[in-house]
Amino acid sequence: MTQGPTIRRIDDPDDPGPDVRLAEARDVPPIAATLTMALADSRWTRWALPDDGRMQRLTRLHELDAGHRGVATRTAWVTEDLSAVAVWEPPAGASGTRPLPDDVRAALARELPYLAASRARVVAETEAFVTAARPDTAHWWLRHLGVRPSARRRGLAAAVLAPVLVRCDTEKVPAAAAVSSWANVRFLRGFGFQVTETTRTTDDELPLWVLVREPLSLS
Repeated sequence: MTQGPTIRRIDDPDDPGPDVRLAEARDVPPIAATLTMALADSRWTRWALPDDGRMQRLTRLHELDAGHRGVATRTAWVTEDLSAVAVWEPPAGASGTRPLPDDVRAALARELPYLAASRARVVAETEAFVTAARPDTAHWWLRHLGVRPSARRRGLAAAVLAPVLVRCDTEKVPAAAAVSSWANVRFLRGFGFQVTETTRTTDDELPLWVLVREPLSLS
């Protein structure tokens, strides 16, 4: 019998971890910088963005879809030194969050196709495919997670994930994510996520896994 992953509890009072906080408007540039450094060499980055100006495109993507989105909706958590970031899409109407403002929504619709350039169609098709694989019930969707390479292996990713995962356990709401590397699957399984869909991008170039985390018992 294959043993499943050991699921880490993230609300252990004996292991509080680093301090984290909600991101503020002044944090948008360093959020983008952290995520760009974290994902600069990822397979997803090489697949989704053209070679020409790739790092500038990736930085602007993170400014919009992580920084401005997360700050505006109050769903981005950062460490104090901004070396780790987690950005979520909340269930509609979740307390303490705000709807995505029209100006941010318009900027995303206008600029994301430009940033992806020749990859725009397949990126959009794949995103639609992943969206269809998300849970039907209300859930928190992990849009971005990254730690600067110089700050890894210090528990920072767990720290920025903790506010939403603890909330999910308290409110009995699932969390979900999509990743394109098995290393990320293994990492998220350590927090209770389970693979619900194994597939590939619509051009068959990149593997994809959709994972769902059912709320854990607090007892």
